[in-house]
Amino acid sequence: MQNEFTTFINKEKLFSSSDKILLTVSGGVDSVVMCNLFHKAGIKFGIAHCNFQLRGKESDDDEKFVENLAKKYKVPFYCEHFFTKEYSEKTGVSIQMAARELRYDWFEEISKTEKYNYISTAHHKDDSIETFFINLTRGTGIAGLHGILAKHGNIIRPLLFATKNKIREFATKEKIKFREDSSNASDKYMRNKIRHSIVPVLRELNPKIETTISSTIKRLQDVEAIYKKEIEKQRLDIVFNSDDISMISIEKLKKLNPISSYLYEFLNPFNFNESQVEEIRKCLDGESGKEFFSRTHQLIKDRTHLIIGEIELYKFLPHFKPPTNGKLQTLIHKETSMIMKDKLHLNFNLQKPFTEIPKSPNSATLDFDKLVFPLEIRKWQQGDTFYPFGMKGKKKLSDFFIDNKVPLNRKEDTWLLTSEGKIVWVIGMRIDDRFKVTDETKKIYFAELIK
Repeated sequence: MQNEFTTFINKEKLFSSSDKILLTVSGGVDSVVMCNLFHKAGIKFGIAHCNFQLRGKESDDDEKFVENLAKKYKVPFYCEHFFTKEYSEKTGVSIQMAARELRYDWFEEISKTEKYNYISTAHHKDDSIETFFINLTRGTGIAGLHGILAKHGNIIRPLLFATKNKIREFATKEKIKFREDSSNASDKYMRNKIRHSIVPVLRELNPKIETTISSTIKRLQDVEAIYKKEIEKQRLDIVFNSDDISMISIEKLKKLNPISSYLYEFLNPFNFNESQVEEIRKCLDGESGKEFFSRTHQLIKDRTHLIIGEIELYKFLPHFKPPTNGKLQTLIHKETSMIMKDKLHLNFNLQKPFTEIPKSPNSATLDFDKLVFPLEIRKWQQGDTFYPFGMKGKKKLSDFFIDNKVPLNRKEDTWLLTSEGKIVWVIGMRIDDRFKVTDETKKIYFAELIK
């Protein structure tokens, strides 16, 4: 098995001999055998273990076992305790999905901070076959039928050449000790039902079912490569990306056949599911303004384009006020403050008067003494009014958008800085004339939108 392990790594070009690999080890037979193979091959590695605190003492015993394994091999050991049930309840995802999200986020963090080139999981051939059936049962595009890939980004699976039986036989032969996870015996989970009930029946019909399905998966991977090439060709012509916004030309999209398949592939990276894609397809000839939401993105049907952007998930520093009435708010105090979202952030600071006031709409130069703190940041709402800089009269914000030909996607993404409910700055567009700097201004409060 050691030779097959090395051959598979070289054939799939998983990593080079100089790379450092982070092994994800549960303590079960698969991951412990993986450690053994890496050690014998002389590959540099460290061990990461997740304690999901789902099985009480059994989980703690798993952790101790893996820690001792790291000591045996004299390699770095990393361990994290997760409040998996609480995370599942808070996010509304299943326990399995919660554990997956938690562990992969943590693996990436360790990989970056400790400078590992790749993260290795102990998935084997049976796992790939079970994943094929899980995706087939739930409904999927062609990508869901390729099983588990040997390499995907910085994630590698060097045991995909081996079946579960082969791994167990190797462990027995080499007298390798491991831990048994009691949850693997439960048919509560879909994967276990497939493993214990469906695959054995298929094996009765075809004793070589694992080999047959593995061959089918390989052919599907080849078909997927051809399919993806065509999708990417059309994506380059139809999908336009600018900053955090993606736009799909409706006119060009409607010329594609089958339109549903193309649209599914264009929208799948934004986590829109098959039923949502079908609803979006049906509205292509409808009125502008209809909105759709995936768990991560918002799609707006405009006149000529489908406009897609991330749902606003802001991290506010240092002063954060929890959402009320479902609306996200932030309080900005007198001292220097900062608001961040990925590559976009706002800086606020108190300054002495400028000799020349910046003219950029991405900055707001305000009279500090006219502001009442704390200031608030919120999304704009229908009915909002303000006094645009340079004008004496009041104007509806919706009319301001029309006069300035603000596109629908930008209008939907507009935030306001307010003082006692009065609009101070339509962020990135215009300040309110009531808060402008004059010859009598003694202190300036300067806000800057940095992209």
